[in-house]
Amino acid sequence: MSYILALDQGTTSSRAIVFDHSGNTISVGQKEYTQIYPQSGWVEHDADEIWRSQVETAVEALAKANLTAADITAIGITNQRETTVIWDRATGVPIHNAIVWQDRRTADICDAARAVHGETIKRKTGLETDAYFSASKVKWLLDNVPDARRRAENGELAFGTIDTWLVWKLTGGRLHITDVSNASRTMLFDINTLKWDDELLAIFDVPRAILPEVRSSSEVYGEVETPKELKGIAIAGIAGDQQAALFGQACFAAGATKNTYGTGCFMLQNVGTSPVISEHRLLSTVGWQIGGVTEYALEGSVFIGGAVIQWLRDALGIIATSSEVEALAASVDDNGGVYFVPAFAGLGSPYWDQDARGTITGLTRGTGKAHIARAAVESIAFQTADLLTAMNADSHSTLQELRVDGGATANNALLQFQADILQIPVVRSKTAETTALGSAYLAGLAVGFWLSKNDVAHHWQADRRFEPQMPEAESIAAIQRWHEAVKRTLHCES
Repeated sequence: MSYILALDQGTTSSRAIVFDHSGNTISVGQKEYTQIYPQSGWVEHDADEIWRSQVETAVEALAKANLTAADITAIGITNQRETTVIWDRATGVPIHNAIVWQDRRTADICDAARAVHGETIKRKTGLETDAYFSASKVKWLLDNVPDARRRAENGELAFGTIDTWLVWKLTGGRLHITDVSNASRTMLFDINTLKWDDELLAIFDVPRAILPEVRSSSEVYGEVETPKELKGIAIAGIAGDQQAALFGQACFAAGATKNTYGTGCFMLQNVGTSPVISEHRLLSTVGWQIGGVTEYALEGSVFIGGAVIQWLRDALGIIATSSEVEALAASVDDNGGVYFVPAFAGLGSPYWDQDARGTITGLTRGTGKAHIARAAVESIAFQTADLLTAMNADSHSTLQELRVDGGATANNALLQFQADILQIPVVRSKTAETTALGSAYLAGLAVGFWLSKNDVAHHWQADRRFEPQMPEAESIAAIQRWHEAVKRTLHCES
């Protein structure tokens, strides 16, 4: 029997998952790695630590299942998307820590670019001009690491998002590639022509010599050279984590929508084979490319989703583990009038305010840690509701159900509140790891492990369906109070 191995490189941990032909999880390896905060608003990762953790999890997953490389038909890779690495082509050594998608140090660069080129950037890339994306991070590295710009212009350095870095390392430096989904998150790639764009490169002063080759999301790119435990396995699928989750949720029809609850929250809707430029400050992005056919998505991005629960654990210390938050939040009947806007890294869709910072409103002497925990959990659902409102307006449709995945979907109370606030059913996938599964499907399609998207869709199953229970009028009132809290956040920032 043969299997597919998915490498799922996330913002806080690296995972490797072995899947069988039915899409069942056979084994999992997972390892957290260091989050680096050099200054307020700065977030970095050690790219070498990411590589080591990803290799260790892959070896662990195979060992747990008593498998070898010979049992693995192909590897699919999915990754945190906009995080930026630049390394020396000769030595493979990064010139600086990776700058993470959450990092805000380049807000001024983006403000300046937006003032002059904002409409051009949006028209070509489908993105808001924001520090979230890779372009300004590349510029910062080239401008601030000694001698980096000269070396980049001379072709001595290579840039990549995390997928590119992993493929480079897996192939011993033979392949410097990315796929269209990850390229579309750099703010240097024209999603209409599907090419790196000279005007965008000029705006951010990025030399073409450092860019990877852009490939499709499902093809055999090459074989693993290292580590020896994976040597010879075909690398056959690459997709950014949110696009991979859309694929793993079998959202193949235009209008199909999923929301992933991870460190952030990311809602994507398949819009078909032509990009849709949002009128409500969502993002237009490449979903995937298979067999020469490119499909696009609308995306809403919440920067702080599950990360707010980590903050309760690590910064406030009101829970010892993230799983404790559901019981703590449920220990009170309601939020006690407390609303939490977790704008720790600014606000994403549909506000796009780089300078906003988190606020908690409605505190009284009667407020306890349970109210704050409940408000934190509810903030995830409220932010998701903002995304869906914008998405329905852009697509001129009314979504009938929302498919959900990600770590926070283990919280039943969150999903019930989400269904109540949205006033539509929320459907949790039987496979929680749909991001990894999507990359596995892309790899498997390239090598004939699965024959078609219809074959893939056949394996999708729901775990549980959450129906709205809150009266609609109560839901509307709660959302209005949330928006009042957001306005206070934006007012405090100004």
